[in-house]
Amino acid sequence: MEKSIEEVEKILGYTFKDKNILVTGLTHSSYANDYLGSSFKGNERLEFLGDAILDMVVSAEIYKRFPEKQEGFLSKLRAEIVCTEALANVADHFKLNEYMLMGKGEEVKGGRYRHSITSDLVEALIAAVYVDGGIENAVKTVHRLMDYTIDMGCRNLLPFDYKSRLQEKCQKNGGSMPVYRIVGEEGPDHDKTFTAAVIVEGKELATGRGKTKKEAEALAASEALKILEK
Repeated sequence: MEKSIEEVEKILGYTFKDKNILVTGLTHSSYANDYLGSSFKGNERLEFLGDAILDMVVSAEIYKRFPEKQEGFLSKLRAEIVCTEALANVADHFKLNEYMLMGKGEEVKGGRYRHSITSDLVEALIAAVYVDGGIENAVKTVHRLMDYTIDMGCRNLLPFDYKSRLQEKCQKNGGSMPVYRIVGEEGPDHDKTFTAAVIVEGKELATGRGKTKKEAEALAASEALKILEK
């Protein structure tokens, strides 16, 4: 477990004084119930605290970025940035689910990849940093994990948003699921630009260009929606 702890600390950008707090942050209630005698010893309390910290940090960030926007806009944007799908994407990007302690039954049921569980893990780890190192370190960890998602949300480019909307539209019209393909890459490894195509009903409907594959796919989905809505 020592190696795993060091790896998670590197991801979070924080070294724990009390490693047990980090272990608790990584402990799903199923593992606590199976091996520690009580689900209470899992990360659910930390998840509760991390949710509040995450809301505060994201709220402060979008408040600064949008000085002319009213409460309704800010609340909606925050909800998109900290929703289950967004946090699950963060967990997936940093492969945090690989370090989670999970009971055998939940593991067999695919819990390690369930978005409701991996999103809670992100919140629990943020809270673990706060409990061990205070609010300044917790804020740094939020930015380390979430800045890309915040940027994408502020640009109205969260991938699951456009992609889910396109999927819903295609299914509503009785069509098949959209398929995404990366059809081009440009630039050096440290500064690539990707081109993604979205295929609907066997035909390339639109393309998008972005600095990540997900961003390119999101922009392709956005263009496809514009075409379909015409």
